[in-house]
Amino acid sequence: MDTVYFIGIDIGTQGARVVLLGSNGDLLAQKEEGFPLSRQSREEQSPQDWWQSCHQSLRALLNEVKQHIDLQKIKAITVTSTSGTILALDKNDEPLHPAIMYSDNRSAAEALRCREAAAAAGGKGWAAFNASSGLPKMLWFLHRYPDKAARLGRFIHAADYLLGKLSGRYDVTDHTNALKSGYDIHSYSWPSYIWERLPLKKEWLQQVVAPGQPIGHLRPLLADSLGISRGTVVAAGITDGCASQVAAGAVRPGDWNTTIGTTLVIKGVTTREIEDPSGALYCHRHPEGYWMPGGASNTGADWINKLFPGNIDELNKAAATLIPTSHLAWPLMQEGERFPFSAPSARGFFPEGISGAGLFASCMEGVAYIERYAYERVARLCGEPVQRVYTAGGGSNSDTWLTIRSNTLNLPVRKMKHVSGAVGAAILAASKTHFSSIMEATASLTQPEKEILPRPELSGPYNDNYHRFINTLKEMGLLPACQYA
Repeated sequence: MDTVYFIGIDIGTQGARVVLLGSNGDLLAQKEEGFPLSRQSREEQSPQDWWQSCHQSLRALLNEVKQHIDLQKIKAITVTSTSGTILALDKNDEPLHPAIMYSDNRSAAEALRCREAAAAAGGKGWAAFNASSGLPKMLWFLHRYPDKAARLGRFIHAADYLLGKLSGRYDVTDHTNALKSGYDIHSYSWPSYIWERLPLKKEWLQQVVAPGQPIGHLRPLLADSLGISRGTVVAAGITDGCASQVAAGAVRPGDWNTTIGTTLVIKGVTTREIEDPSGALYCHRHPEGYWMPGGASNTGADWINKLFPGNIDELNKAAATLIPTSHLAWPLMQEGERFPFSAPSARGFFPEGISGAGLFASCMEGVAYIERYAYERVARLCGEPVQRVYTAGGGSNSDTWLTIRSNTLNLPVRKMKHVSGAVGAAILAASKTHFSSIMEATASLTQPEKEILPRPELSGPYNDNYHRFINTLKEMGLLPACQYA
């Protein structure tokens, strides 16, 4: 079968990344272009700058590969971006204002009003609004710029703007981006309180489809200028966290992915929605109708740079000879934990009298214990077992850490070669254009880099140490004495 190709675009806070993925799973090329950033970039950014960086990266990528592949065989393209970033467009689909970023906290008061309106209406749709959510940002814009409201055509999300520049369609979004704008992923509809209890109009909201659903084709002039087919499909996008989960391979029920960066983030797939009374876990809707719950811990890998600045390769090698250690550490580097349990005043702890590789190893172990507790809590809340664990993020680059985690979880831990959000977007673009589902596309387009299997001589001691860790948290008053998961 002839190889066809898919393009994924990731619009992040600092720049654009574009990748080209073949139908055999090979990553053929990738390009990046930074945005001109300023002190205000955490609050507002220019969507025109996004498009310029994206367009330049796209052109550079195609110029690089056009001598090696048939550009006419590029079949589909889509975009991932930050969740909660909002743009106001006029009636000609031109921006009325810079994009209001997900990280802009100026809409805290509006978030409270959204929560109250949702609660009064019975809590249909997303109800846990905060300043990073989309709907409060819409209200903030209307309050701050009432003169622009008369010219308002619609509110859209970050990925939607790029999809509009590609296809000409700005009237459609996907349900992962729409979630925190109040969309009801149970009924697949916008709840009426948005326009009945808030100063918003129904016509300002977009049509919502599943991620990966074809929404159109490349604009003819754009396709011609790029040298690719006018028949190239533009598919609905997805949020950056969900795109990374796709790239990591965790798309089937029972699949979970742990990303260890500054924080530890888990995302998975379940057949039933997880309802977490604490609100730490919340669910997106899977492109095929399953549920995609996720949660983020304040415990991650930020301790490495703070406690062990410099080259850590030697520490990793030395730590491999010391595991499992008998020490308990919880390398929480800030006050308070949010998941897998809520403890606003919690402080981490470290073993006394050790340093160097011993401390390094015990800190890796402590993060693994938090990860295991998170998965035990997931299983308790939804009644479905965690069957497969995938991994991404900087913390997945340590084989020693992967060994610790696999044996603490007593599960294989799998790592894919290419786990960027842009690769996830390319897989999504293929899911309904070349394959029948996101599961089929992911199985065909992800390439395993390594799999770490648990070993009895390690998993047994780690099970014992994990229980010691949990008992320590109970003694600190952070967990109920009767609660294990």
